[in-house]
Parts: sequence; structure tokens; C-alpha cells
Amino acid sequence: MIRYDALDALPVRAALPALHEALAGQGTAVLAAPPGTGKTTLVPLSLAGLTGEGPVRRVVVAEPRRIAARAAARRMAWLLGERTGDSVGYTVRGERVVGRHTRVEVVTTGVLLQRLQRDQELTGVDVVVLDECHERHLDADTAAAFLWDVRETLRPELGLVAASATTDTESWSRLLGGAPVVEAHGTSYDVEVVWVPPVRPVRPPHGMWVDQALLAHVASVVRRALEERSGDVLCFLPGVGEIARVAGRLGDLGGVDVLQVHGRAPAAVQDAVLAPGEGRRVVLATSVAESSLTVPGVRVVVDSGLAREPRVDHARGLSALATVRASVAAGRQRAGRAGREAPGAVYRCWAEAENARLPRFPSPEIKVADLTAFALQAACWGDPGASGLALLDPPPGGAMAAAGRLLRAVGAVDPAGRATERGVRLTRAGLHPRLGRALLDGASLVGAERAAEVVALLSEEAPREYGDDLAGALRAARRGGDAYAGRWRTEVRRLRGVAAEFSGPAERALVGPSALAREDGRVGVVAALAFPERVARADGGSYLMVSGTRAEVREGSALGGAPWIAVAVADRPVGKGHARVQLAAVVDEEVARFAAGTLLDVREEVHWAEGDVVARRVERLGAVELSARPLRDADAGLVREALVEGLREEGPGLLRWSAEGRGLRQRLAFLRARLGEPWPDVSDAALHARADDWLEPELSRARRRGDLARIDAGKALARLLPWASGEAARLDELAPERITVPSGSGIRIDYADPGQPVLAVKLQEMFGLQESPRVAGVPLLVHLLSPAGRPAAVTADLASFWKDGYKGVRAELRGRYPKHPWPEDPAGAEPTRHTNARLRR
Repeated sequence: MIRYDALDALPVRAALPALHEALAGQGTAVLAAPPGTGKTTLVPLSLAGLTGEGPVRRVVVAEPRRIAARAAARRMAWLLGERTGDSVGYTVRGERVVGRHTRVEVVTTGVLLQRLQRDQELTGVDVVVLDECHERHLDADTAAAFLWDVRETLRPELGLVAASATTDTESWSRLLGGAPVVEAHGTSYDVEVVWVPPVRPVRPPHGMWVDQALLAHVASVVRRALEERSGDVLCFLPGVGEIARVAGRLGDLGGVDVLQVHGRAPAAVQDAVLAPGEGRRVVLATSVAESSLTVPGVRVVVDSGLAREPRVDHARGLSALATVRASVAAGRQRAGRAGREAPGAVYRCWAEAENARLPRFPSPEIKVADLTAFALQAACWGDPGASGLALLDPPPGGAMAAAGRLLRAVGAVDPAGRATERGVRLTRAGLHPRLGRALLDGASLVGAERAAEVVALLSEEAPREYGDDLAGALRAARRGGDAYAGRWRTEVRRLRGVAAEFSGPAERALVGPSALAREDGRVGVVAALAFPERVARADGGSYLMVSGTRAEVREGSALGGAPWIAVAVADRPVGKGHARVQLAAVVDEEVARFAAGTLLDVREEVHWAEGDVVARRVERLGAVELSARPLRDADAGLVREALVEGLREEGPGLLRWSAEGRGLRQRLAFLRARLGEPWPDVSDAALHARADDWLEPELSRARRRGDLARIDAGKALARLLPWASGEAARLDELAPERITVPSGSGIRIDYADPGQPVLAVKLQEMFGLQESPRVAGVPLLVHLLSPAGRPAAVTADLASFWKDGYKGVRAELRGRYPKHPWPEDPAGAEPTRHTNARLRR
């Protein structure tokens, strides 16, 4: 019997006429309805004609989470007075409850995507409702894009409703071709906001890590809320681990039930949370309770202010959930749970001043998540790169490129990005492409049962007490009697069926029998197939993955000492440069070569190392060097590149520089600084860049460091002179090696400082010269030397020195050197290289 009283009480009823009108007219609609209005329950029943309104239709409702899909179907069946599976059923991964007369089917968005890939027309479906669009899950965004494509090209009569509690209705309307926006207004009560920041500062979250001081504070706030308020308390925490820790701190609450609700919670616990309680309750929940579920009896919300979002570390090739500050929109959603049935209160565990700095909305998954599964979905849909899909946000190019590399490595797409037959099988398996590859190829190697067991273990994070050794975790799951082990067994059964339906021949020849002889080896094969670029070899106290990322295992780990491992789960601890292994399997080199075979490379490596050319034939698996042997007949071009590399690292000093060669380089540097073009730049960097212009053919004939030391650098450098313009002929005119001074001596000019060359000459040889000599218009810096060759004075203005500085030098030196001339008027005196005695003779 239909419960009309309950249906009539749902606020969304007032919006149903407009929604029916939108579907009858344009065929699409955006429904904005706050939590608790009945958008998830009454709307699908009405659209299917099960409440006596509108035509009879078959409706599919897509929910982002399994727990929400089951709960919605059960609630709708209750409203109709039926059992689940009659008029209303549901399908989630591993569980299907539908009947011949089912007209409303609630599915997860993942299940909907699989159906679309199998049957693009969605035969027999009249309307699809995409619920909770505001959460911006990647599967939901993808499903919306595919459904719009179906409407545009195959089935214009397919009705499409995007439903959300709080969303950007304008953007969704635009995405769906100008779909009408239908708004429903809920009945909500006032919610008092109480700001309760921790007394002492807590450290911000990092990766999956959350400061224990914050969790202790959240538990204390829950106790305070129980004392100050009536009704049940709903506490939001980022993940399962944090829920367990806070529950542990609340274990001594007398007369209060502490319930934990999350995607992994047993069905009995989920049902208990969604039903009214007999006494007071504290419900510890993840963000699943923000909008997807209605928890009756809640009058108080305690908000930790944290959430979990997917993140990809492209530099390390790792993807995982990350703890982040919850958005303002999420905070509103959470607070609203306290005012659903009566006035309530929300205790926010942060300072009011921080609220303005929070992000407005959660990050769309398409911007931050691993896009491998999305890229394969798009390729199988016929749109590699997803450039033609109707998406609110385009996928980031870097993430799509990384996804494409992985998909090519596992044979899911061809070089052009088009899905292969193997890629289609992986998509239809309903698994991430990594795990699909491990299941299908692993089944042919280790058997469907073993492959299904390992893949099921990799599909959902195992309890921490299972350990970090995948083989050990498998044994724990087999003997376990906990909720996780129960879910694991159910998933193993499902995956066995998938393997039987979709498995084909392995992508490469079978791995040798030695790797399959032991149980741990078979587990390792499956793990390596799932994560080929994370196969890692022990290297200097840590492990080097073939991707190039380094990782460390915990002290005392069962993995310690293994020569090779395949890393399934890793994170990056606070302040650490290396990743930390959370879950891995022991493998050997044979398995590594098999699983990551597309990364195997044998090449000649010639480079400059330890001061000379090193030539080797190297076999590498990605970043891991497997073997190397000396290469005697290395390619001449590679040798030349190595020598140039050596010149870049150590500079032109590797060549033979005579005094004339060094002098030429200094003269050219002076002319470059003074006159610019066409005089060449002879700095180290410029000479390295123009090695082809001045070091050939000598460089091509060289094979090692010693050969470079025999190259006459000065002779080679002359090739850079501006011969074509004719300016080279003026080198000795503009920057002569020597200059003739008044005594007749030819004195070498020192060009070491390109800003001002130096002329070091005995003072007496400059008598009679009125002005300082110049080169290229620059006055030389004259170092006037004593008869013993020691500097007596320095000047760039000889006339000024004769007038002012000479008297002091004369007074100081003529007593020390009486045999040398010290005239009173040096500017008019006769220059000489000799003493007075020689002059008199």
C-alpha cells in the first residue's frame, strides 16, 4: 500500500508539475532541491508513473555511492509499500536486486557507465536521473557527457534530469542544451553555529595523515554537544581511520550508541543508521552523509572541517586520497543536517576567521584525480582525448597524457589513442584498467581464483592490521571473519565471473614457471600486472621503481630484504622525499621483466662520467638498470656528444691552451665587450654552444679525454674570427698582442680584464709620452714598474700622472735606484731601457 501521507509531506512535490512539463517539452531538466525534500525518492517514483502522476516510464537513477543507491531503493520501496526488487530495485557492483516488473532502478554511476558502453542507446530506459551532481564525481560527469551524446545522436527522446542539492544550475543548464531549471524549496529549521577551534594549534593534514590532537578535540566536542543539546549527534570525519579513532575515544559513553557509517560499513550498520533509534545516538560518518543519506533524529552536527579528495602525484606516479579542508558548500550541507526535523546546532571545529579562507566548492574530480579509467572510457566511446564530450571542466592535458601512457603500456589503446579489443574488455570488466589487466591476464597465468582474490584485495583498502605484505594480507583475508573479509569474498565471487566472461590470451608470452611455483610468487605476478611501473628493485637501502620513484618499506616489514617488490599502495610521508610503501608483493626479476616488458630497453649509453667518456651497452627496465657491459666500438656520434658534455661540465680547459691561444681568447673577449658583433663571444657557455664551428674536425676524431688535451685550442679558436666580413684582418690593429713604447720596446698587452687591458712597462721606457696609449679607443691601464720590475704606479691617464703623481714616485725611488734616470720633467725626457752609466758610455 502506497504511503501517501509520507509522499505528500515531501516538499519536492510542489515542483513535480514543472519537472514533468520540462521533460514533456525539452526532454531535459536541472532539478535543484535541498536535502530532505524528496528529490532522490519521490521524483523517480513520479517520473515512472508509480504515484499516479504522468505516463508510465522506466527510470534509471544514478547515485555516486553504493550505500546511497541501496538506501534510496529501499526507501522508495517502503514508500510504495513493496519489497525492494518489485517496482523499485537497485544494482551496485556485486549485487543486483531487480525483478520483471521493476520500473525504477537505482544504480551507481559506475554501473551506468558499463551499461552505456554495452548498449549506447540504453534500450528500454525512458528517463535517467543523475543524482547529487554537485559532488562532481568523475563517473557522474562522464555519464552526463555520454548521455548527452546519446540524446544528440541516437535517442533524442531519452529524458535526462540532473538533480542536486546545491549546484551551479546555470552551468548544468548550459551543458544540457539550455535545460529548464526547476527549483524545489525544502522545509528547514534554524541551525545555530557554534565555533569551537582547538585550544592549541594543530598541524594541517598531509596526504592521509591527520593530527591526533585534532581527533581528540573532535571527540571532546562530541561529548560537549551531548551535554549541551538534545537529540542525536552526527559527526563528520574525513575517513574510516579517523572514524575508528574517534569511536575509540567515545567508547565509554553510557547509554549512547556510537555508530560508524561509511562505504565499507556492514549493511546491518547502514540500515541501523538510516532507521530511527530507540535511545540517543552518535553517528560518525564520512561525507557520504552530507547529501546522499538521511539520518533521522539528528539535532546536532559536529564538523571536523576535513574531507578526502583524490589526488595524483604525477612526479612519483602515485595516486591516492588526500585529506583536505572541506569546502564552504560542504560545510553548508553538513550544517543543514542538524535542521532537517527541528531547530538544531552545528559545532564547527575551527575558528570563524578561517571560514573565509576555505574553498567555495569541492574540487571536481576531473581536475585532480587519476584519469586512466576516464581516458579509457572516452576511447571506448569513440572520442580519444575526450575533446568532443560535453563536460563542465575539460580534463587536464598532463593527466590525460599520463593516462594515455599507461593505457598504451597495458595494450588498452593503440598509438593513436583508439581503444583496442583488449581495451573494450577492460572497460566492460567494471574495474580500473590496472586491475582489469591484472585480473584478465592474471587469470591465464595463475588461475581465475587466485587472480580474483588478489584483485579483490587491491580493489578496496585492506585493514591496517593485515600488514603491508600483499601475500600476508591475502592469507589474513581468507581466514578473516571481519566485515572487510566478508566484502572481499563477495567481490572474489564477482571477479571470478568477470574473468570467465572477459579473459583472453595474455598480452605476452607466459612468465616462466619458476615465478609461479610458490603462492607468494603468484600473488606477486598479479600485483605486478596491475602496477607495472611500480615494480621496484632494492637499491642502497630503499627501492627504486621502474618509474624512477624511490620508496622505502617500514622497519621490520616482511618485505624488507626482498630484491624485488611490486608496490600496490604507497604514500609520501610529511617531510620525506621518498614514498613509503603501504602494500606490496615480493616478486623476482623474471616477473618484473614480464609485467613491465613494454618499459624494457637495451641501448648504447655513451656519456661523460668521472672525467672521461664512458661507453656501455645497458639493459634497463624503465629507471632500473638491469645489466651493463663495456662498449668498445661506440657510435662516433654518441662519443662526440659525450665529449661535448664533458666540455660543458668542465669547460674549455680540457683542451691544450698555449700562451698564444690564451692570449687570442682574451683579445677576442676584449673586442666582443668593446665592439660587439662581428667579434665572437668566447665565454665558456658560448664556446660550448658553438663547438661545431670551431672544434671540427678535431672533435669528431677524438674518443676520450686525452684526445681533447691534444687539440690546439688557439689554432681552433682562430676559426671563429670574422673572416667573412673582412674584420679578422683588423685583429692586430684593434687588439694588438704588443705595443711599441717610446723606448722602442715591444711590450705585451694583458687582456685578462676585457674591460680595460693592462700594459706593464718600466717607468723610464715611457718618458716623453704625453698621453696613455689606446687600443680600440680604450686607454690602457698602465702599470709603471720600478727598475726591479715591481709596480711603482698605476694610471690610465699618463699626462695627469706625469704632472701630479710622478714627483712622489721619483722622491721615493731615485735614492734606491741612483743609476737610473729620474728627470724632473718626464714628459719631455728621453725614454730609455738603460741606466745612466750606459747612457754616458
